[in-house]
Amino acid sequence: MSSPALSRRDLLRGSVALAAYTLASRPLAAFGLEPGTQEELIPFLDPQPYDAKRPMLRWAKLQNWITDSADLYEVTHYPRPKIDPATQPADWKVEFAGYLRKPVTLTLADLQKRPNRSINALLECGGNGSNPGFAGACGNIRWTGTPLGPLLKELGLMKRSEEVVFYGTDEKVEKIREKDFPQHFARSLTLEHALRDEVLLAWAMNGEPLGAAHGFPLRLVVPGWFGIAWVKWLRRVEVLDRRFMGKWMAREYVTLRGEEVGDPAPLWRETSVCNLCVKSVTARVVRRPGGGLHISGAAWSDGTPLSAVEVRIDDGPWRPAVLEKKPAHGVQAKFNWSFWHFDWADPTPGDHTIVSRATDADGRIQPAADDPSMKNKATYWEANQQWVRKIRV
Repeated sequence: MSSPALSRRDLLRGSVALAAYTLASRPLAAFGLEPGTQEELIPFLDPQPYDAKRPMLRWAKLQNWITDSADLYEVTHYPRPKIDPATQPADWKVEFAGYLRKPVTLTLADLQKRPNRSINALLECGGNGSNPGFAGACGNIRWTGTPLGPLLKELGLMKRSEEVVFYGTDEKVEKIREKDFPQHFARSLTLEHALRDEVLLAWAMNGEPLGAAHGFPLRLVVPGWFGIAWVKWLRRVEVLDRRFMGKWMAREYVTLRGEEVGDPAPLWRETSVCNLCVKSVTARVVRRPGGGLHISGAAWSDGTPLSAVEVRIDDGPWRPAVLEKKPAHGVQAKFNWSFWHFDWADPTPGDHTIVSRATDADGRIQPAADDPSMKNKATYWEANQQWVRKIRV
């Protein structure tokens, strides 16, 4: 940690260091097609129908541990606020209120003078994977900001303090109980979660100030949770003594899932979209000079360590893939994705299917699309089903 605020020069210097770090990790060695090799890319027969005008991660083109900011997906639920990009740190204010002994309003400049840190963390949309054209709504980004927990403690938490709500500047009139009410976008965390070391009030991504679509000038970063919790254009942090039940906690981004516990119907359960699911994707297949195929991809979870990634070809058995080591260099890797690869030494000519599945240390296994947990899911969020890809050898 360091206490000085990040200037634009600091951010630019950070982006240079980030580029050097990214190159040092040599991810192309894991993914195949490393410069100077004679490898041949095998195209998928089921290409993703991407919208070329929409920022999205293209898995087949993935090259680095860190996702380029321009390729990070954008989702906004209320109209994007119009914020002058020339906004100075002193002009942006965040109110800290509620059950705090010393409520206060701080400027961005005040926050940037506090101890700051950078952390690599995967940002994923709650609906990522819900259809083939929306399977790249995620990215591994380097975030810079100040930890929230120490600030809340300094402001004097009360015994009644139970939950922390984060309000964005974006707003819209919503109809609640047949009446219209102006509402700011808001999500909450339990106090215990808000005090975790990794939760940041962030002002930079990949060594540069946040983009307009990603919360400039300040957003919440909640590693291990879906992006819906990462409130953008942050304006107010409020400590409550009870559960927050706003639209985006209790009525939207709620997964409806049936569990088969008896006859004749499953037990239907509604849960708020929160922590990431265990997940993997097959990103690239290349032919090696000797004729074998090198299959590679990425896998992640909510920060729970991955214990295995397995690959199945056609209707064959599940076989273990190699999980690549995450980059070191002092970077916290807990909330990064992991690269994996599998070498198919003797592929036979013809059409084939390839599918991967990840398992974490808690024993959570990425389910097949026809698994009851997926088959009985009536909403599209938390779509972590196995993703079958097709190739022709």
